[in-house]
Amino acid sequence: MQVYETMKALLGQLSDLDIRLLRVFMAVVDSGGLSAAEMELNIGRSTISRHLKDLEQRLGLVLCHRGRSGFSLTNEGQHIYESAQRLLLSIDDFRHEVNDLHQSLKGHLVLAMFDTTVTNPDCRVDQAIASYAAKAPNVAIDIHVVPVNEIEKGVLEGKYHVGVIPPHRRSASLEYMPLFGEQMYMYCGNGHELFKVKRHVSDDEVMAQKYAGLSFSSPNMETGRALNLIKSAGASNQEGITTLIQSGQYIGFLPEHFADIMVKKGQMDKINNNRFSYYCEFTAIHRKSPKPTRIVQEFLDALMQTRTLTDKEQK
Repeated sequence: MQVYETMKALLGQLSDLDIRLLRVFMAVVDSGGLSAAEMELNIGRSTISRHLKDLEQRLGLVLCHRGRSGFSLTNEGQHIYESAQRLLLSIDDFRHEVNDLHQSLKGHLVLAMFDTTVTNPDCRVDQAIASYAAKAPNVAIDIHVVPVNEIEKGVLEGKYHVGVIPPHRRSASLEYMPLFGEQMYMYCGNGHELFKVKRHVSDDEVMAQKYAGLSFSSPNMETGRALNLIKSAGASNQEGITTLIQSGQYIGFLPEHFADIMVKKGQMDKINNNRFSYYCEFTAIHRKSPKPTRIVQEFLDALMQTRTLTDKEQK
């Protein structure tokens, strides 16, 4: 009873109804509209619309525009959505802590990852998930693929429990656990003047090309700046960089394991100058405080086990 009253105090005046309405609102935003949310929520569009209206009345805010012109969030709606994400994750963490006391593994685990790691043979997050799911079958796992800066911010704010990123800076508020690495090379697409050039490509030739880089602080951005590359185009993820490279108009860095698929298809080629390359290490990150719940710690342990297997194989 004391724990329940403490939780009620933390939530202020929010009722169970408010929380249910917030979950409906978040499902609509995540789905991209009322119609798309019908299947996710398993309720009719008219009921969803009524729930949104009830939430707006209870909050005294207009959260979204909905109608023939489509669905879109207002500025207030975006703020409420982000705040609701943190709130609901905090509620889940509270439930996790209660479950810890009962020695049970139930709830949600939210994982955020940087993109294009799935083709890396040393990335064994899937194996960690397999091991974890066998041990914790009642835990629902959500994976978000977002840019590095959003992962760091989301983990610090409690939006994500665990992040998998290539760290380019270290935060005193985060724990870092090395997992795997990947080699980055410079590539060009079919139709580019350097495509299938077998000789060594000079630094000046590389520097003369239009360069596409990631549009946020990352090892990609740091390497580009260190090499004095001037960015002519940007993208928020590796797939965007890949599209720009495949246009035949730009060069850019990609993970070797990911680019090899397109190299074999004749869609792109590695530029023959190893100065324009770098090695990128990936780590798992989580907040130092509060201490990870058992649900989170079990997953971190599963990640550590896959890292141990990789280390043994490399020896």
